[in-house]
Amino acid sequence: MTSLSGYLPYAFALIIAIPFLVLLRQFVHSYITLKNQEIKLLSVKSNSENKAHSYERMTLFLDRMKPSNLIQRFDRGLAVHEFIFLTEKAINEEFEYNSSQQLYITKNSWKNIVDSKNAIIELLHKTYDGLKGEVQLDEFKTIFIMNYMEGNDYIAETIEDLRKEILIIT
Repeated sequence: MTSLSGYLPYAFALIIAIPFLVLLRQFVHSYITLKNQEIKLLSVKSNSENKAHSYERMTLFLDRMKPSNLIQRFDRGLAVHEFIFLTEKAINEEFEYNSSQQLYITKNSWKNIVDSKNAIIELLHKTYDGLKGEVQLDEFKTIFIMNYMEGNDYIAETIEDLRKEILIIT
């Protein structure tokens, strides 16, 4: 009996420590679970901010591609073919700069943006090809805008689609 009495303080400490350790383990487990939920919530919030920023950047890109904005970009002293070259180059450079935004934009919207860009470049070339003679830059710009206005306003439609999508996302 005396041999067991030497272990009695250890047994008593063990009886007190086990419930404490169980409670500590439950606390740590619930704390980790709450922190994981907080991290997920913050990542979802950050992702929606990235999406909103992407939609803003692509809307700005589309707005800059409108013919009324394109014709104001370069010097009036350029030849028509120089204006077309510089305009196409500026559109492609800005598009390449913003191409990473396709990660956050729906596939359909991205396709509409690419189609709008290609349509504007094609309209530039068609307008130039349609003018058989040597025309002044101001005359070319006027005809370019008129050709755009005669067709579908695909840039405004794409911007409106982006506007609708961002309302759904946020």
